[in-house]
Amino acid sequence: MAGKREVNKNQNRQTILNAAMNQFKMRGFAHTSVADITNNSNLGVGTFYNYFNSKEEVLMSIVKELFTEVEERVDLMAQKNSSSLELLEFCAMSTARLIDENRFILPLLASAVKHSDKPEQLPKNLSPDFKRIFEEIIERGQNLGEIRQDISVDLISEMFHSIYQAAAFSKLPIPFQENIRLKVKILLDGIKKYNS
Repeated sequence: MAGKREVNKNQNRQTILNAAMNQFKMRGFAHTSVADITNNSNLGVGTFYNYFNSKEEVLMSIVKELFTEVEERVDLMAQKNSSSLELLEFCAMSTARLIDENRFILPLLASAVKHSDKPEQLPKNLSPDFKRIFEEIIERGQNLGEIRQDISVDLISEMFHSIYQAAAFSKLPIPFQENIRLKVKILLDGIKKYNS
């Protein structure tokens, strides 16, 4: 059982992350300072620096938590003996839901690159590592004979990755998640291996 001190540390860290998310949503990354985050969290600046070195590090922690949430959902689905195509659809829709519920995150990542005081603390690829999850599922599907092998894993993965951007800028009068669902269905039909 975690001691009171450990519980306190976890609560402080989560309080800082929640305050940062609120400030990033309201002000944007460029206009949010560490002081804004600490004022919103009712914790001192010193406490902030006990957990994070910069607002860039806070942003990357938020992104990592969101990514981990999707990864855990996909792992649970994989344990249900789902086909690779079912896993791909589930992963795509879980990611779509996460993006839709956290619309502020994508513009923040772009803004962080432009306005960071500490660019060295940002990874070279700022987008969450969803591409890796898709690649693993696609490779599994090809090995099991569920997904066509005449199309490279990288190409299929890139196509999944690009669906989110296409849906985000779509002018079609349908909600974001429905847009993703329809695009994913077309993509899955195209990569499914049919027995001849």
